[in-house]
Amino acid sequence: MDRRLRMNPSAALVPSAIDLSGTRSKLLAVLAGAGFVALLAQVALPLPFTPVPVTLQTLGVLLVGAALGSRLGAQALGLYLAAGAAGLPVFAGGGAGVGWLAGPTGGYLLGFVAAAWLAGRLVERFAADRRPLAAFLAMLAASAAIYAFGLAGLAGWTALAGRPVSLPGLLALGFYPFVLGDLLKAGLAAVLLPAAWKGLSRSGRI
Repeated sequence: MDRRLRMNPSAALVPSAIDLSGTRSKLLAVLAGAGFVALLAQVALPLPFTPVPVTLQTLGVLLVGAALGSRLGAQALGLYLAAGAAGLPVFAGGGAGVGWLAGPTGGYLLGFVAAAWLAGRLVERFAADRRPLAAFLAMLAASAAIYAFGLAGLAGWTALAGRPVSLPGLLALGFYPFVLGDLLKAGLAAVLLPAAWKGLSRSGRI
């Protein structure tokens, strides 16, 4: 792949296909990204043994970050968190309120911003969304950021609730039940993103 393309800071999918130089177009892209994650968040499955549900949010975070790039992707997820904290029912299963950011899933939610930025940055720096293996590795790195924030937040929440857990217990609550699903989501994103590039290339949009 051409090195100049790989180093292009505008190499994310959406900025490559659509002119986002104007404030209005950037705002619309951020709103669309936040709305997409909010939509996928409504697909939620509570688990009886952990306060953390299974959702499709993380797939949305990965796709939005990679498609919009680091800056707009992080802004989209920041807007998503602000909307939920303000009372819009955009969190998992229609949840809303600032309390969600201080609850057991608060760390995961905050990690969404970091994950979107990281996914976008890897795409901008290495065009990681154009080859399935590179895209998969980029999505894994972004997912790891979510887990880092999420497990830290979950540990803090259990401690403040007077029910501190050991590291194995923490992993049983916030990692093991979700890792297989997140691997599948990363794999799906790694298929969708290169396919989108190919489709746009064939259509002459890029």
